[in-house]
Amino acid sequence: MIEPRDAKYQWGQRVVALDDLINDGSFPDHPVDALLARAGDIGEIVQVGHHVDANIPVYLVEFNGLVVGCLEEEIAVPERGLAPAA
Repeated sequence: MIEPRDAKYQWGQRVVALDDLINDGSFPDHPVDALLARAGDIGEIVQVGHHVDANIPVYLVEFNGLVVGCLEEEIAVPERGLAPAA
């Protein structure tokens, strides 16, 4: 059995979207290809999960009231001074 890959980020951590995050069809209340978060938007991780088949962490990040599923390559820790203090 393969051990789950450790998550790089943690629940409650502030992160920044590295690219525009577009609806892939997983948000039924939004059109497919709708913009969910812009590159540079600051969000907060509200849950950390794991995609078993791909063995990768998956993050639920709240951006402007909308919770978006993100992969590690789509988010990063914001530069100092960019994110408001918690």
